[in-house]
Amino acid sequence: MEEKKLSPADVNILMDVDFLVSVIVGIGEVANITGVPQRKIRYWDEKGYIEPVDKESTYRQYDYLNIKRIVLIKELLDEGYTLEVSAKKVIERCTKIEEIFQRLKRQSNN
Repeated sequence: MEEKKLSPADVNILMDVDFLVSVIVGIGEVANITGVPQRKIRYWDEKGYIEPVDKESTYRQYDYLNIKRIVLIKELLDEGYTLEVSAKKVIERCTKIEEIFQRLKRQSNN
């Protein structure tokens, strides 16, 4: 079976890239969305497992990728993994996802 190449429009519809890139929310909203208390989010931020959009700002705001990291870390913690192992697994997965997004972006630009 021949693999069909996705058009840029198909990629944007499937991934809704423009929307995902524009998602930036405050720590309170992230806590409400994810069910992870703000105190834990701040701790994970201090440990470097997640990263606010603007490190210099007094208000912590997070983008889609960091919200995804928070959700995945929480899921792994709920499954019994330690915080360190959970964060390492999530960072590895997100790195792979970022690489795929970059390839998709390059493909849609061609």
